[in-house]
Amino acid sequence: MGELLAVCRVHQLLPDKGAVGVTAIDKRPVDGRVKAGRLGLYADVQADRANHGGLDQAVYAYAQEDADVWAAELGYEVTPGLFGENLRTGGVAVSTALIGERWRVGTATLEVTQPRTPCATFQRRLGEPRWVKRFTQANRTGAYLRVVEPGELGSGDAVDVVHRPVHDVTVADWFAAWNRRGDDAAAAAALARRLLDAADRGEVRLSVDMRERAQKAVAALDPAAR
Repeated sequence: MGELLAVCRVHQLLPDKGAVGVTAIDKRPVDGRVKAGRLGLYADVQADRANHGGLDQAVYAYAQEDADVWAAELGYEVTPGLFGENLRTGGVAVSTALIGERWRVGTATLEVTQPRTPCATFQRRLGEPRWVKRFTQANRTGAYLRVVEPGELGSGDAVDVVHRPVHDVTVADWFAAWNRRGDDAAAAAALARRLLDAADRGEVRLSVDMRERAQKAVAALDPAAR
């Protein structure tokens, strides 16, 4: 069982050179208990709603253990919210959580949906050279979650993994396979089939993005499939 170390919401919208013109990546810890609804944390926002937020990306979690690795590499503290996460956890294998894994946090139930794909906004936020590539290669992506049961949560709450599907595909497994699919299409297709089969059995509910990518991975190897 892990612990919720911090709950973060948008502090302010910042100017950004991207197409939207602003970004809500500036998340910072808040005190007290926060409501988690189907579309995320109460009073949190996403500026680029075409690529962020929604039911399948309602909440973004990042592990302190992964943040510590980055802090050692970057030479400064990766404070809660710096990566745009809503939840900073301790003692939870976030990047290696199973797709479809469920967590009980406070009175809310959250479900792991997909990895975070780094974008140019994230790179501009940190100002680190080649950040998108570095973050991708490190495969410490954190995880997006949907809110299965709305409730309230706050720092200090336990993070209890209450369900793990049997397909055994982790966030990190899928992210690595998808990004290396050009070099190993068979490995990506194999993982994709496991996820799609699990979805067909009702074992997991894939996000729209995950289903589309899994179908592409399978079709790349076998155009007649799916």
